[in-house]
Amino acid sequence: MSETAVRAPTEFEDVVGPHLQYLYALAVHLCGHQTIAEDLVQDALLRAFRGFPHLRNRERPRLWLTRVLTCCLCDRFRAEHEADEMLRLDSEAGPDLFDRITEEDPFPYSDRVHLDFLDLFDDARVIEVFQRLHPAHRTALILAYVYGYKAREIADITGKSVGTVLARLFRGRKQLERELWDYAQSTGLITQKEATA
Repeated sequence: MSETAVRAPTEFEDVVGPHLQYLYALAVHLCGHQTIAEDLVQDALLRAFRGFPHLRNRERPRLWLTRVLTCCLCDRFRAEHEADEMLRLDSEAGPDLFDRITEEDPFPYSDRVHLDFLDLFDDARVIEVFQRLHPAHRTALILAYVYGYKAREIADITGKSVGTVLARLFRGRKQLERELWDYAQSTGLITQKEATA
């Protein structure tokens, strides 16, 4: 056995080890389920180990590991969501969340109606709502707003163009707004007013 083959697992552990908690937290955010997240991290680590000899920047592997994890997620859910990949634009149309809150006025005596609405959502509810989003939109939103990646970095991670990432962020925000409102109504967090003609 060659010395390189013996060193590779140890070197891989040294490079990847400090990022395991980050990978697991990202997987939980993306999947919303601990068991699936654990499987996803295992898949990503196996794929990362196979590709490790080709990794050029071993001092900063986080972006590479994020790319590997999101690729594993896409592969895992591609068959399930293939028909949903191109969401119709008209299905995403609708009133802005803040306009809807103002119009519906679920907190009639509040001076901070928009903040009161957002305060209804604890972490568990936000995670539940995120799981209703299209996986491509969910991934873009989580990478941008939870982990602070810029659109160019998300494009690099997901292998998509910056334009596609920006579109996914826009559509994801619209879908998130719609899902927050629908969730609040369906779970009784707010009461639905009678529709007026």
